[in-house]
Parts: sequence; structure tokens; C-alpha cells
Amino acid sequence: MKAIATTSAPAAIGPYSQAIRVGNLIFCSGQLPIDPATGAFPEGGVEAQTRQSLANIKAILSAAGTDMAHVVKTTVFLSSMDDFAAMNGVYAEAFSSPFPARSAVAVKTLPKNALVEIECIAEVVG
Repeated sequence: MKAIATTSAPAAIGPYSQAIRVGNLIFCSGQLPIDPATGAFPEGGVEAQTRQSLANIKAILSAAGTDMAHVVKTTVFLSSMDDFAAMNGVYAEAFSSPFPARSAVAVKTLPKNALVEIECIAEVVG
């Protein structure tokens, strides 16, 4: 097991790693939409927050030696299922066919009252 860390994504705010590599798999912790440069959520609602969460994942995967094309599974946590369509539109821009398997669930509250949090599992090839 190897921890993956990068300053291009928000630091872990608890006793967990940004990601863990086991064999050729990367298990990326849930990424809140925190801009690592400012420590704040972006303005613009769930679309902007989804873009930032995905940018954080992309940075972590890059540090792990892989990319979004090798994501095999995601889990999207939403503070409201009313935001599903808006999130889904941005999410669709980040991935291409074959799309990763995905779960999307609404939860009562996300850390720091975020609108979205996204985690993933990706493969490292080569």
C-alpha cells in the first residue's frame, strides 16, 4: 500500500490519504470542491463545485501516474438530488466512452456544506 499526495489538490483534512495505490489500482478519497490555491469553494453552484471536485481528482490521479481515462468507478455524493442534472452535465465533460461505472446518492450533509463530493477508483497502466 502506498499513499499518493499532491499539493495540486486539497490536503487531507483528517486521518486519511488523498489516495492509496494497491497494485495497479488507485483508490481516491472523496474530493470536496476545494480550490487548493484558495482553500475555498468556487462560486457558481453545483456546476462549479463539480468541476473543482473533478479537477482535484485529476490532479491526484496525475500524481499517481494515471488519468481520467483510466477511472473505472466513481461515487458522487450530492447534498440534493435536485442538483443531479447539473452535476451530470459537468461530469459528462470529464469522461468519455466507455464511461466509468458510477453510483450517485444524495446525503443529508457533506463536509463544509459542499454541494458535491466525488471519489473514484482508477487503474494505472504500464
